[in-house]
Amino acid sequence: MQAGYLLRMGNTRSWPSIATAAFTLAADASTVVALRMAKLSAGDADALTEAQLMVGEKFEAALEFQMLAWTGGLGTSYPEAAAKSLQHFGKAVRANRRRLSAR
Repeated sequence: MQAGYLLRMGNTRSWPSIATAAFTLAADASTVVALRMAKLSAGDADALTEAQLMVGEKFEAALEFQMLAWTGGLGTSYPEAAAKSLQHFGKAVRANRRRLSAR
């Protein structure tokens, strides 16, 4: 089950659902780290491209998240903010996992 799955079903106020989504996101993130380390260890041109992409994605995700926070895009309650935070970062993590696993 993907991190966003429970949250897309509209259950954004349930802490157990949020905890499950956070656990799944953590597992996906550790998979991305392992896949990236394998790619970076090659030390070739693809590794350099991946490193540059990784740094750029981090800055982009952080800036987008700040804008969400500043503009009220994270909601009006703690559970809603937690769920929307997981959705924001989970989207990028899942995309990276799919991209890096495809090879």
